[in-house]
Parts: sequence; C-alpha cells; structure tokens
Amino acid sequence: MAVFGVLAAALGAVGLLSPDAQLSLLGLTAPGERGSGDHTSAFVTASSMAALNMGVYYVLAALADWRAFFRWTVPFRLLTCTVFTVAVVTGRAPEAFLGVAAWEGLGALATGTALWRERRAEANPA
Repeated sequence: MAVFGVLAAALGAVGLLSPDAQLSLLGLTAPGERGSGDHTSAFVTASSMAALNMGVYYVLAALADWRAFFRWTVPFRLLTCTVFTVAVVTGRAPEAFLGVAAWEGLGALATGTALWRERRAEANPA
C-alpha cells in the first residue's frame, strides 16, 4: 500500500509539474501545438491531482494499517483495470493504457493475495 501510494503521489506530482513529461511516461505523444479545443493539459492536470491525492490516501492508510481501506481498493482497482482494458479494445484509448490497466490489475491481485494470506495466518497461528 505504501509503495503504491508513494509511486502514485510521485507520478501525480510529475503530471502537475510537467504534463508533457507525464504523457511521455505513459507512452503517449504530447501534442506540439495545442488547438483551441485541445484540453489535454487540463485532463492531465486533473488526473495528476487525483493521483497525488490518492497516493497520499494510500500512504496514510498504510501508516494507520487500515485493513478495511486495503480491502476496498481491490474491487475498485480491478474495475479500473477492466475499464482501461475495454477502452483500449474498443479504440477509445491508445495501447499504452494497457500498462496502466496491468498496473491496476496486478496491484489489486497483490493486495488481495496479501490480505488473504494475512487472514489465513491469523486464523491458523503457527
């Protein structure tokens, strides 16, 4: 949880400081000249702020050892994985989003597995 939180916060900060750098990290091309209807920077700024906030929430939850929060993240990260994968498959998002989908899906599986193992160990102390 803490590692994910720190990474999410760091990537959010990158996007706030340099939207073009964030696009590059995602494997997306930053538009050179922005047209009057191009709001790419606004959307990168909004998602980067959300990532920064989410990262801080994850770190605080890890510091508090807030297991309920950990459990809540599993289905929602799986949902995020599914939505991003479907967005790529339907042509709504570029293939680079599969990396984000994989990050979310693997993070959900790792969290769910860790919670399951801890619960099993607590039920069967050695």
